[in-house]
This record gives sequence, C-alpha cells and structure tokens, in this order.
Amino acid sequence: MKGVSPEKLLARERRETLETLERLREELRSEVEFDGDEYDPDLFEREKTLATIQILERKLTRVEAALTRVQTGQYGFCRDCGQPIAPGRLEVVPEATRCPSCKDKAERGFR
Repeated sequence: MKGVSPEKLLARERRETLETLERLREELRSEVEFDGDEYDPDLFEREKTLATIQILERKLTRVEAALTRVQTGQYGFCRDCGQPIAPGRLEVVPEATRCPSCKDKAERGFR
C-alpha cells in the first residue's frame, strides 16, 4: 500500500466496512423475517452476526473519525504522546489513534 494517501486508504476501509455491514444486516433481516413455523434460526449464528455488526459499527466510527483527523491535519499522530504513528502501523490499522507504546500502556491500564 505504499504511496496510497491516508485519505484514500481510509475511504476504502470505510467503503469495505459499510459493504460488509450492509451484507450482514441483510442476512440478519432475512433470518428474522421467517416465521417460527417456517424456519428455526440458529440462535448462536444470529448472535455472532449481531456481535460482528457491533464491532464493524465501532470500526466505522473510528474510520470516520480518522477521516476527520486527516482533514484537520491531526492524522498520524498519537493522541496520548503526540508523536507520529509509524506509517507501517497506519497501513495495517489506518484508524489507529495511538502509537504502539501508548496503546500498550492504555491496554495495561484497562486490565
């Protein structure tokens, strides 16, 4: 992905996330639309789909926030220490808001 602008990378990430969300929502709608007599949906699969939708919705929020940071010139800097986030990290996780060191510290504080 070298040479791809953050904005294009994030826009693609946003588009792919929206497409996956729409597909999962449609799958869920089609499962729920069936009458109990006609179809016995697998509760575990439905719960798994719902959990995946929630994860993707949170990711979409982070991606959209990252797009805003691109526009304001704040993209690519750690929100905790202010240092630049390594380009390799941003290629893998374009919505990242913390450098690996600060991310580790935040996760340790969470536990």
